Amino acid sequence: MLFGYARVSTRDQNLHMQFDALMRYGVKEKNIFSEKITGTKKDRPTFNEMLKFLREGDTVVVYKLDRIGRSTKHLVDLINDFQEKGINFVSINENIDTTTAMGKLVFTIFSGLAQFERDIISERTKSGLDAARARGRKGGRPRKDPSKLDMAFRMYDSKEYSIQEIVDATGMGRATFYRYLEKRKKL
Repeated sequence: MLFGYARVSTRDQNLHMQFDALMRYGVKEKNIFSEKITGTKKDRPTFNEMLKFLREGDTVVVYKLDRIGRSTKHLVDLINDFQEKGINFVSINENIDTTTAMGKLVFTIFSGLAQFERDIISERTKSGLDAARARGRKGGRPRKDPSKLDMAFRMYDSKEYSIQEIVDATGMGRATFYRYLEKRKKL
C-alpha cells in the first residue's frame, strides 16, 4: 500500500503542491499524512502516527527528501529502519525509489556519505583531544576544591544544615554534591 507524507514548516504555507504530486504518483488522498510543523522537531505527531500504520511491503512516498528527514543522519537512519522492516521509500523530486536497483544505489551512496561525515567528525574530535592533551590539558569536569568539599561533608554530617544551605555555602551544585556524597558512601 502507498502512504504519503506531506509537511510544511509554517501555518502560512499550504500543502497543495505536495498533495497533487503524491496523488499523481498514485497515493490515495485518505493515505496522505500531513502536518504543519518545522522539520527540525523531533516529535512530529502525524509522522509518528503514519509510522504506526506501516507494514512490510508498504511504500512511503514524499515530494522531497527534506519533507521527511530532519537531517542527513536522521534521513539515513529512517530509510535504513524502513529497509529492515521491508518498507519501501520513494522521493518524487529526487527520483529515489528503493524498490529499484538505481534507487537502492542512490540511497546506498547517501548512506555512505552520511557515515563518512560521522567518521570525519569523530576523527576531528579525537585529533582535537590529542592536541589538547599534548599541551597538558586533561579535559573533563574540573575537580572541586578539596577544602570546599570537606566543608560540605562536615556540614552534611552535622545534620544541622539543609542541602540547599550546604550548596549555597560551598558554591557547589546540588547534583555535584550528591555525586560526591555517593562516591564517599562507596569508600
